[in-house]
Amino acid sequence: MFIFTVPQNHCAIVEMFGKPRSVKRSGLNFYIPILQQLKDVTPIWGNTSNHNGIFIELTEQQHRESGRICTTKDNVNVEVSCIIRWKITDPIKAVYSVDHLHRSLVEVTLNELRSTIGNMELDTVLTGRAALSEKVTLTVSPTLQRWGITLTTVEIQELSTDQATADAMRQIIEAERRSKAISAEAVGESAAKVKLAQAEKEAAILRAQGLAEALKLEADAQTAYLRQLAEVIGADAAAKVLINRQTLEGYATITKDPGGKVYLPSNLPAIVNIKD
Repeated sequence: MFIFTVPQNHCAIVEMFGKPRSVKRSGLNFYIPILQQLKDVTPIWGNTSNHNGIFIELTEQQHRESGRICTTKDNVNVEVSCIIRWKITDPIKAVYSVDHLHRSLVEVTLNELRSTIGNMELDTVLTGRAALSEKVTLTVSPTLQRWGITLTTVEIQELSTDQATADAMRQIIEAERRSKAISAEAVGESAAKVKLAQAEKEAAILRAQGLAEALKLEADAQTAYLRQLAEVIGADAAAKVLINRQTLEGYATITKDPGGKVYLPSNLPAIVNIKD
């Protein structure tokens, strides 16, 4: 019996006659020499996801992929850089269910990323990184689970286009900004005109109300004056006084301009005699 210790967050696979017998977790463990042996994953994994070849990593791991070219639905080439985060949940499946685990993991994920971007337009790709990452993760996860892997996330790090596309996008953005500025200016001018018209309307209403009140006061004063005058000299005489005053006021108005000439008709009636 051979006793060995598995480091924390690692495991080891015990084989018997070339087949997996058990999985040893962190802590003190043992296996029977000659009949059993610890699986060395170095020939298929290299130095990735293992320690000393026999201790398999169980913590979350990541793989950075840069410079992959994808073509969008509107035929624009986009260079994508991403980080694939994952961890081994079933060591037996990870070792025995798939050849070249890490290469298969990367290829499946990137193929799905390329396919998803191919169904999206450039604007959607550039503004929807989170949605793109979530869709790829959900789509690829069932396949990776069959290999004993849980895909945590596909994190989109960078999206870049060629210079011509970048220049065209910059021109579009500048045009949109100018359009928004012109629209905002037009809205401001319209609002200012509406406010000015409203103010002029309110001023006209106030002027009309003031004129109406002034005319009413004048009429009330005239009525009171005539009433008092009629009480003193009689109604007929008061009427003649009113006519004479209005006639004199008319003469004063038409002769107001000292440089003007006034022609009075010969049949213009004289001022009414108050006395009978």
